[in-house]
Amino acid sequence: MKLREGDPWMPADEYGRSLRGLSLNLLVRDMARALDFAREVLGVEPVYADPDFAMLRHGPSEWMLHADHTYRDHPLHGSLAADDPRGIGAEIRFHDTDPDAAEAAARGRGDPILAGAMDKPHGVREVFILDPDGYLWAIDRPLDEAA
Repeated sequence: MKLREGDPWMPADEYGRSLRGLSLNLLVRDMARALDFAREVLGVEPVYADPDFAMLRHGPSEWMLHADHTYRDHPLHGSLAADDPRGIGAEIRFHDTDPDAAEAAARGRGDPILAGAMDKPHGVREVFILDPDGYLWAIDRPLDEAA
């Protein structure tokens, strides 16, 4: 079931054929809430968003969000329990972003912080935040660029 009214920013088949390499597609319970996290915590504006689908970009990386309701005919649909966290065992690395600012925004929103911003021996300052759907975002910046 699609909630979008009107045409998307590009036909789905054209967008699908444009994808190369590795991409992420995150299934979200509430598109508006997921987009608020992207804007407020990650500092990312969507390239395109409607109630069913969004495409986001940060530097050269792009990823998609699909609302759960768009997966009614997908094999994963039966696994999309309302309260289960998503992405257990996966860590989404979000580079070149201020982890302290992301942590402050997440705390202000009430998002769970698994580990606050800290300098790490592998040369980055990073924070671990769960988004509203339970995806783990490891947000980092190289130490030589950290404030």
